[in-house]
Amino acid sequence: MQYIEAPNEVQIQSNSVFLAGGISNCPDWQSEIMEAFKKEKITLLNPRRVDFPMNETSAAQAQIEWEFRHLNLADAILFWFPKETLCPITLFELGAQSRNQKPLFVGIHPDYQRRQDVEIQLQLARPDIEIVYDLKMLIKQVKIGLYKS
Repeated sequence: MQYIEAPNEVQIQSNSVFLAGGISNCPDWQSEIMEAFKKEKITLLNPRRVDFPMNETSAAQAQIEWEFRHLNLADAILFWFPKETLCPITLFELGAQSRNQKPLFVGIHPDYQRRQDVEIQLQLARPDIEIVYDLKMLIKQVKIGLYKS
């Protein structure tokens, strides 16, 4: 596995997947994804930083620019909506990315507050996407989806 964490810039090697989803006020679900793919031929693009410089005024803009660039570079995008936060930026990113045909893998915690909104919007924009409701099922879906082509 190749691992790229914001704000690092590295040439992406293969089967790149952007980890879109909750970062603030929620568990570090990204580490479970990394563990599941550690022996795979995949590049994981993680916007969740170990150390985010909260006192740097330019940090937010640099973070948003990194995410925008890497969402567009990625071969596929994994979306996880945890129950602890509404994930407004993730909702925006899902809306933007659902307008193209890039492979999207979407998981929603059963107790996520805007679950129905995501389900309805995706059914309208991308009826080909099967939403799952468990992080382990999302991992399985990514593994099957990336390696079948």
